[in-house]
Amino acid sequence: MAAVDLGASSGRVMAGSVGPGHLAIEEVRRFPNGAVRAAGTLYWDVLGLHREILAGLGEAHRAGPLDGIGIDSWAVDYGLLDAHGNLLGNPVHYRDARTEGVLERVVRTVPERELFDVTGLQQLPFNTLYQLVSEADRLNTASTLLLIPDLLAYWLTGQAGAEHTNASTTQLYDVRARAWAVELAERVGIPARLLPPLREPGERIGTLLPDLAAELALPELPVVAVGSHDTASAVVAVPAEPGANFAYISSGTWSLAGLELDRPELGDAALAANFTNEGGVDGTIRFLRNVMGLWVLTETLRTWAARGERAELAEVLAEAAAAPPLAAVVDVDAPAFLPPGDMPARIAAACRETGQRPPETRGEVVRCIVDSLALAYRRTVRQAARLAGRTVDVVHVVGGGARNTLLCQLTADACEAPVLAGPVEAAALGNVLVQARTLGADLPDLDAMRELIRRTQPLRRYLPTGGDWAAAEARLHSADA
Repeated sequence: MAAVDLGASSGRVMAGSVGPGHLAIEEVRRFPNGAVRAAGTLYWDVLGLHREILAGLGEAHRAGPLDGIGIDSWAVDYGLLDAHGNLLGNPVHYRDARTEGVLERVVRTVPERELFDVTGLQQLPFNTLYQLVSEADRLNTASTLLLIPDLLAYWLTGQAGAEHTNASTTQLYDVRARAWAVELAERVGIPARLLPPLREPGERIGTLLPDLAAELALPELPVVAVGSHDTASAVVAVPAEPGANFAYISSGTWSLAGLELDRPELGDAALAANFTNEGGVDGTIRFLRNVMGLWVLTETLRTWAARGERAELAEVLAEAAAAPPLAAVVDVDAPAFLPPGDMPARIAAACRETGQRPPETRGEVVRCIVDSLALAYRRTVRQAARLAGRTVDVVHVVGGGARNTLLCQLTADACEAPVLAGPVEAAALGNVLVQARTLGADLPDLDAMRELIRRTQPLRRYLPTGGDWAAAEARLHSADA
């Protein structure tokens, strides 16, 4: 199978194979992704992504005959199509400033408690609902909204729809009914006609269009709806034991930390803590909160590189490991860290605001970032467990952050629980597993998929070694007070 896995900074096409006791995956094409600024607006180069996907599918097929295709990506962003199926402009990037102040305007019409009761979603200013409200005038010319993986699948198959796990991130989805929240959409001025038919993960979307198949020298392959939100696919590949009390952290540009539940948690405490209930594969709920993630670190490296300072990741992490622990910590979820920019300067400013000495060396800056991330993970995992009435015996770290040995060890220390790191390519593996089940593999449920992950993928365990994390947390709280 070909697993198309698109992140906020890069995309890849992976070739995966599944059989009894066998699961393997290899990267056949990787390409950059990111924001393109034009006339003051941040866009995605979605046509460039389509071109790279087609090239990657051809390369994957040449590496070995394909049986299926699945696409996962980041959430919330979308393209609008007209009545003829034509794209009405490039999709806008969620970090664009167009949604500033929109959330506050919407909650005057639909209070936060009501929004949460219907959608179960964390209040984030870039949720799809707020993006659509920000461009209300353009909605009159649109016929259909397609989220990014659904848009790319539409160009492959000609079939429009919306897969549940990604639809559940829009704040236009009724988390109890597992259906579009049509009344809510219309109350905030979003026409219900924009919301396409919903699909289950594992449903066959269609087959590769004949002209594309001929162009790529491919058969007319089935395109399968996987957990199209990359975190939903990543959680499929969490190597949890059956019945385990586990938390997960899908660690990448964003970190999504939380629990897997059978039903949404919609109480007042969950609303106050700004947790989210997103759909998972096989009807599960991903009860989690977004943490800013490795974005702060990658922007720091980019800032240094733009100044002509050599800053290799492995080198600065080694310097961070040698720096004093918990010397300074910041709230990585603060709004100041959301847009692109000079992260070292913002870290220094945040430290001064909280009465801490700003980090000075590169090692100190990076140590502040990873300490602060681990502290955010501690806060989020503990809150999730408390809100859901659960205990957490192990924390699974999947995604790119599983490679970061310093961050994984600090996460074990901060959470005071063992961390099992891996697999790194969790989203692509989850994508492949859901496709494989649809195409006939004996993987009846998530337990079977996760057992195959445990048997076939390299994992690394970290045990907690201590640290005064409560005192570090108290520094931030006392500053807020």
